[in-house]
Amino acid sequence: MNHPSQPTIALLHWGDLIEDFLDSIGTSFKSFCSEMTGGWMFGYIAALRLVGVQTVLFCISDQVQHPTYYTHTPTGAKICLLPAPALHRSARRRMQEPYGRTLEEVFLEEVVNQKPQSLRKPFLAGLRDITPYVATPIRMLGDELRREGCQAILCQEYEYARFDACVLLGQLIRVPVFATFQGGELQPSHLERMVRPLAMRACAGLIVATQTEMHRVKERYALPSEKLCQIFNPMDVSNWRAVNRQEARLALDIPIAAQVVIYHGRIEIHRKGLDVLLEAWAQICRDRPNPNLQLLLVGTGSDAEKFRQLLSKKQLPGITWIDEYVRDRRLLWQYLSAADVYVLPSRHEGFPVAPLEAMACGLPIVAADAPGVPDILEQGELSGGLMVPREDPMAIATALSRILENPSLAQELGQRARQRIEDSFSLETIGDQLRDFLLKPKQRV
Repeated sequence: MNHPSQPTIALLHWGDLIEDFLDSIGTSFKSFCSEMTGGWMFGYIAALRLVGVQTVLFCISDQVQHPTYYTHTPTGAKICLLPAPALHRSARRRMQEPYGRTLEEVFLEEVVNQKPQSLRKPFLAGLRDITPYVATPIRMLGDELRREGCQAILCQEYEYARFDACVLLGQLIRVPVFATFQGGELQPSHLERMVRPLAMRACAGLIVATQTEMHRVKERYALPSEKLCQIFNPMDVSNWRAVNRQEARLALDIPIAAQVVIYHGRIEIHRKGLDVLLEAWAQICRDRPNPNLQLLLVGTGSDAEKFRQLLSKKQLPGITWIDEYVRDRRLLWQYLSAADVYVLPSRHEGFPVAPLEAMACGLPIVAADAPGVPDILEQGELSGGLMVPREDPMAIATALSRILENPSLAQELGQRARQRIEDSFSLETIGDQLRDFLLKPKQRV
């Protein structure tokens, strides 16, 4: 049990099972516990710990039969694995892609199109809608929340079924429920469209990082302003620093004279705009034929195989892809420090962490104006980067070329980027904000 003198927050991840996330980035639960750092999740945990608030991370798994506790080595936080309910396990056995957009993607096409369709399709549609709701073992979670003395629940995404389920649990056990928005796709099911407005009104509060999302939530759910709080994702500013560029390039076998553009993050082609990035890179290579130009891509994800095929088809020069989720923070510092400029071509984001990591290493940023980016680059170049329209490869190519051709501008933007991170995203700043909002005296349960 946690120390009674310290408040404790329960944190719950997005998605039905923690394995869904871990499998998509090619990592094991053991590595998750022992090596993984950064991101919004462990950033929150580290920030709260710094201001005297403990966190228990609750994960749902199909690999355990009873509540099982682990320790996240880098932060010391508890991780509690809860078994997925039997009903959820049964439903998932029928699915090939639980997060698919259509019935044919979720279930095998031949299953969807079996006769009689008039009965089968509505049944499958209902099964798809209800499955995320039965993924959370409500009673068991309530028991463990009491055991750990948790004073509030924080869900990763408020636009997801687990948030609705936790709000119900919070009402039953009189624990306030909060949620953040970390970029989940807004595709509510029929059931969610009925339940979500009720959960939004019943929850204790929402943490929203961007003004765009703040406006959407207010308009969509008619929520009062006091229920929303703008808090950015935190960065461990004291540790996230560039290493010597020459040493980094020597270690990575990158020529000292090379001009290096880097992207690191999930390999999700449409959402992350990686197809747009490749078009922009093709344009740069046409305009500036230079054997020293390099595009360094670091990361993996659900579209890794499709992306490999896309790279093979396009045969663009100067591209190096590190197809792995880099858990070693020092290695990631090396990759970032070896680059001249960071690029984020995303179509959709909640509040991206990767550009913050690059900015903390003193890199100038070229980023599409996906949600969250205007809040990061609040003052444009004065915040350390160039913002361009989404889905505009020519704009990305022009902005990247401008920085690559002007080393003094690159240096100035990089210094501003680092200052922006220090001023607005430190663990201390965000920890204070999270504590004050999650543990405010007058909470509505």
